[in-house]
Amino acid sequence: MNDIERTTPMRAAMTRIRFRGAAVAAASVAMAVVLTACGGGDGQDDQPEDEQKQPQASASQQSSSPDAQESPDTTEVIASVKGPGKIDLVINSAERDNGGFVTVKGSVTNGSNQQFTAPGWQGTEKEMLGNGVSVAGATLVDQAGKKRYLSLRDTDGRCLCTQFTTAIAPGATVPFFVQFPAPPAGTNDVDFQLPTMPTATIKISG
Repeated sequence: MNDIERTTPMRAAMTRIRFRGAAVAAASVAMAVVLTACGGGDGQDDQPEDEQKQPQASASQQSSSPDAQESPDTTEVIASVKGPGKIDLVINSAERDNGGFVTVKGSVTNGSNQQFTAPGWQGTEKEMLGNGVSVAGATLVDQAGKKRYLSLRDTDGRCLCTQFTTAIAPGATVPFFVQFPAPPAGTNDVDFQLPTMPTATIKISG
């Protein structure tokens, strides 16, 4: 038997294998089409997986959302202090919620003719130094209970508070918020302290 006679059966076998593979693939496609046509349901099967699954944000994510927290009601002022460099701090509310937190809202006004970068406001703790221009160093002090409450933070050390995207421009007023663990029920009078600023005594509501 020469070389041509040995090669021809091999090619025929390969052709049969390829034909069978193509037939199986065609049958699979046909079955998929039949299943799709016969499938019922509420139409969610036609949506991408990421559109079918849209879990709501957790309570902690919702409570720390800047969009939800940085719009204080300016019609009420519960405290106001003036700091060095013509920096004015106004506190509009301090509300206790059901999750065991206190959220303080207010605004900062830069009355100077220079950019204000909030030096020291991010606090001195090592894990807080990455919070940049922020109010991460704010604390609540319960004088009666002799306890100090630091601002809440996530596992990366980012505070649940306003982190200003840039320095505060001359003459500008910007809102802020910061969240703390709530003092015990019945403790409503506390001191709000922010580095370089005078202490502001506030009353917790809610």
